[in-house]
Amino acid sequence: MRSFLEVYDMPTGTVRRVLETEAHIEAPNWDAWRGDLIVNGSGRLFRVPLAGGAMVEIPTGLGHLNNDHGLMPDGARLIVSENVKGRGSVIYTLSAEGGKATQVSGAPGAYWHGVSPDGARFVFCGKRGDQFDIYAMPSSGGDEVQLSGRDRFEGHNDGPDFSPDGAWVWFNSDRTGSAQIWKMRPDGSGVVQVFEDDHVNWFPHPSPDGAWVLYLAYPPRTLQHPPMKEVALCLMRPDGSDRRRVLEFTGGQGTINVPNWAPDGSAFAYVRYA
Repeated sequence: MRSFLEVYDMPTGTVRRVLETEAHIEAPNWDAWRGDLIVNGSGRLFRVPLAGGAMVEIPTGLGHLNNDHGLMPDGARLIVSENVKGRGSVIYTLSAEGGKATQVSGAPGAYWHGVSPDGARFVFCGKRGDQFDIYAMPSSGGDEVQLSGRDRFEGHNDGPDFSPDGAWVWFNSDRTGSAQIWKMRPDGSGVVQVFEDDHVNWFPHPSPDGAWVLYLAYPPRTLQHPPMKEVALCLMRPDGSDRRRVLEFTGGQGTINVPNWAPDGSAFAYVRYA
């Protein structure tokens, strides 16, 4: 396997390669404060300069990180998720420069995905029993609040991310069959299916300027979100209109699991594989 860390420029529609490596890396975040991209690989976290260059490990004191990580809105702290053997994932925060990590989530089975624009709340995918649903919690730690599947079974719900105004939580759900793109209010009310097509659609990420939503489209009848599939990165307007496939390649799990936009909405990062 080879991993290609690339950036798509919105104004020109061009792609720039930042890194090509034989390592298996995943899930880029865009750190504009330090001029690099953050990726995970082999249970660890790394920085890659936007201008190109070698990966540099971020010291976390954790050795089993998964691809659910990101930055607080002010860029000062990292959010990471670590797999606890036999129990699932837990969420930590630490300095963006690295250092001692502080656990903020409670029960294992918490996979971080998004933070509110004011930095006060996290949304995450929580596995409770055999069911995956969307939960919210204070970013400093505290009680989790279930947002999806509270009153009845609503399928597999995953990939939550806040809109830039904090008014919506975007997510994917297979409650009507295959995974499609949905949104709801931050308290779990006002659930809306944004569109429906034949593809299996995951990981919606609204652009910071509010103009677009990026998501990952798998071929019809794909189960869950596997790696090494022929996938597409798609853009649409927040109301579901003007949908377009902008890139097609081998990818899937690890391509855009977490927020990956440049802070001004001018570009996004992703990983593809060969």
